[in-house]
Amino acid sequence: MNKRLYIETVGCQMNVLDSEMVVADLRRHGYELVENPSQADTVLLNTCSVREHAEEKIYSQLGRLRIDKHKHPEKTIGVMGCMAQKDQKIIFERAPYVDLVVGPGQLQQIPELLEKIRSGGGRQMAVSLDRKAGAQEVIRRSHETFDPLRDPTMRPTPFQAYLRIQIGCDKFCTYCVVPNTRGPEQGRPPEQILSEARVLAEQGCKEIILLGQTVNSYRYAADGQTTRLAGLLRQLHEIDGIERLKFVTNYPKDMSEDLLTTVRDLPKCSPYLHVPAQSGSDDVLKRMKRGYTVADYMEMMERIERILPEAAVSSDFIVGFCGETDEDFQKTVDLVRRCRFKNSFIFKYSVRPGTKASERLEDDVPEEVKSARNNELLAIQNAICEEDNAAFIGRTVEVLVEGPSKKSVKRGDDGPLVQMTGRTPCDRIVVFDGNRRQAGHLLPVVIHDASAHTLAGVVRTQHTGPEVFGIGVPAGA
Repeated sequence: MNKRLYIETVGCQMNVLDSEMVVADLRRHGYELVENPSQADTVLLNTCSVREHAEEKIYSQLGRLRIDKHKHPEKTIGVMGCMAQKDQKIIFERAPYVDLVVGPGQLQQIPELLEKIRSGGGRQMAVSLDRKAGAQEVIRRSHETFDPLRDPTMRPTPFQAYLRIQIGCDKFCTYCVVPNTRGPEQGRPPEQILSEARVLAEQGCKEIILLGQTVNSYRYAADGQTTRLAGLLRQLHEIDGIERLKFVTNYPKDMSEDLLTTVRDLPKCSPYLHVPAQSGSDDVLKRMKRGYTVADYMEMMERIERILPEAAVSSDFIVGFCGETDEDFQKTVDLVRRCRFKNSFIFKYSVRPGTKASERLEDDVPEEVKSARNNELLAIQNAICEEDNAAFIGRTVEVLVEGPSKKSVKRGDDGPLVQMTGRTPCDRIVVFDGNRRQAGHLLPVVIHDASAHTLAGVVRTQHTGPEVFGIGVPAGA
């Protein structure tokens, strides 16, 4: 029997990694990946519950798949990931033609569950325990993942890979569903992480991005020893073949001096830090239960500037959260202008069922006000990005080349010279004219143009050396 799989992924880097591992597992069970759901006999949707828009996108896709399922009742449709964990049987009620619902902690069961469906076993559902459903250790085990399975063909570029070091979250911000969908915070054993990193290096990966909901809170204790992120980075730094190390997403209160000095002192550690602020108002932060004040955040920024002055810091913001006034929003604007983030991901607040905000706080900011604040903050951040990126014109930056740019792929360029793209150590996107053989290499690129989101340049040669511009390669590019 044919086993043709189509998988669609919505959401964060965790979901991208989960999809890679599910595909790796299913390939071992004879599945072939196809590019269109109409070609597949198994369709999996990997879902996100952080925002309402992401969930509605999945339900819309399920609506389109209903027609295909009606024509081909033997087709298996599955929903996996955070929305599956949150909604569970609701998915079957809203889309009764769905065959499979699987939470993030049960992804390793997918091959077995698909076989049961094929054998006439009917609908299948596997989800983790609720946070209050039993002993802590039992709940933790129900949220475990199967990270060592890797498939480089599933990555946008085989030279970069995500590596999960932490599962779940215990922060319980009032707007966030992650503690419920991903379970309790738990660090993976260092030896398991190092083993997986070596596999990635053997597969040709040059850059590893460590993942955790609050990655700098990473902690693993065993045999009387405790490993934190700084120590883990020092061990990963010794692996041959890995040339860059990054980590996301960080929690402001856990940005320790030890971690920052480790990033400063290890050449492979990129001076790029993604640290969500979410708001510039103490009142809003308190309602969000973020656990820090604006003063705390600014103290962290000053610590970064003192220890790692070349670092680029990016952030997240939620506008229109419950009770946010014009004054609160203005404080957020002020914070963005003071910190001059490399970039910010800005979202309008949407109520998430099951969170404390949905139970205790009124969603009282009108939608048109949310949209106006979102657009205003985005415009301010874009202006900062454009100004700061313009300062790179004439400078030489080190770029890990990923491959042809999206623009080049869209145009269907097939000549010897194509627009290539890559990233600097501080995660700035760079495009330049080159060739496909450059993918996977670290190249010096001289920047000659800049926009809010992209730097453009030429590969430095003997004729475009730094002496032409009178400057060297900046450490924090």
